[in-house]
Amino acid sequence: MRATRIAAVFTMAALAVGVSACGGGSDSGGGGGKISGNTLTIYSSLPLQGASRVQGAATVNGAKLALKLNGSKVGKYTVQYKSLDDSTAQAGKWDPGQTSTNARKAASDKTTVLLIGEFNSGASAISIPILNRAGIGQISPANTAVGLTSKVAGAEPGEPDKYYPTGKRTYVRIVPKDTVQAAADATVMKADGCKKPFILNDKEVYGQGLATNAVDALKAQGIPSLGNTGWDPKAPNYRTVASSIKAKGADCIFLSGIVNNNAVQLTKDLASAMPQAKILGPDGVCTSTYTDPKEGGIPAALASRVQCTVATLDPNKYPPAGKKFFAAYKKAYPNAQPDPYAIYGYEAMSLALDAVKRAGANANNRQDVVNALFATKNRKSVLGTYSIDKNGDTTITDYGLYSIKNGQPSFTKVIKAKPVTK
Repeated sequence: MRATRIAAVFTMAALAVGVSACGGGSDSGGGGGKISGNTLTIYSSLPLQGASRVQGAATVNGAKLALKLNGSKVGKYTVQYKSLDDSTAQAGKWDPGQTSTNARKAASDKTTVLLIGEFNSGASAISIPILNRAGIGQISPANTAVGLTSKVAGAEPGEPDKYYPTGKRTYVRIVPKDTVQAAADATVMKADGCKKPFILNDKEVYGQGLATNAVDALKAQGIPSLGNTGWDPKAPNYRTVASSIKAKGADCIFLSGIVNNNAVQLTKDLASAMPQAKILGPDGVCTSTYTDPKEGGIPAALASRVQCTVATLDPNKYPPAGKKFFAAYKKAYPNAQPDPYAIYGYEAMSLALDAVKRAGANANNRQDVVNALFATKNRKSVLGTYSIDKNGDTTITDYGLYSIKNGQPSFTKVIKAKPVTK
């Protein structure tokens, strides 16, 4: 999932910092491809403050569990995990400067073999080039913006090549990109009887890209959107926005953005202006800080009108390995409600450890570990069987539709949709 258009400025600044900090590039990265000693470090960079803290913490918990169940060892190597926070209290969400700092910290650590992150797509737009210069592989448990890996609808000029200054790919993700999510969302809206959908995006890399994909997907479903407009995350209210959308006759609203960007207030104002309109959100809002009024989420009275999509499925729909994960997670964190992203944190770490293992005698060589990531084929995992393609994308395409029950996202059904290709 998930960095404002202003992030383009921060991205270029981060690129400059990353290049100077990490040096030039040999085949194995400017930071030196081979790691000395028998200790390998896997970092994560995830938001642990603000409205995304629930998802970030669950991702960290999942990663820790995977490492623990593997005994923190791969062959002769001891694997240590260091969790970094890419959010700040001041921003209340991921922060460009902190993201850059985290990436440079991982790049400067001579024991770093991989990094898990980012959670937000805009954040990865900053960290990928820095880690790429250092030859460090990166696994995102949550990014969906298409431009990070491919040049298709929703990508911006220069994407994805501008993120890989060495000319080599070092980034993979284990969630489907937004051409898939947009197709799923369009399928949901058509099934719900939407005739006049309207799209709002939060002006971030994730939100704008997904909105572009949603426009295409809705058109393919025969229910073209009435519009695609950005909302101001800092606005005190959205009554004027809601009034203008109502005047267009919209019967369904798709909120393409993240909960941190005032999505709760936006939802309340839209629902008030259009009492009959259905509201659908993507994975950027599919978390308890959006769905639970006790955590600052939308009022319980709106629960029946709001749904969201996320690539996590019903625990009962997962393969045996997935079911074992949920049992192990509940045992390890008995007081924690498993957020949908806990299993993605678990799989991100599991894939990292598997790549190190498959690198064999060269497990201490960053490039060999990166090569192993991209050589992932028919991996039987907690998410099901998947491969990583040449761009770094997963072959998984299923999405889950969630309703709200008792303030929590609750799995409803699997959405299978065909992405629009151009």
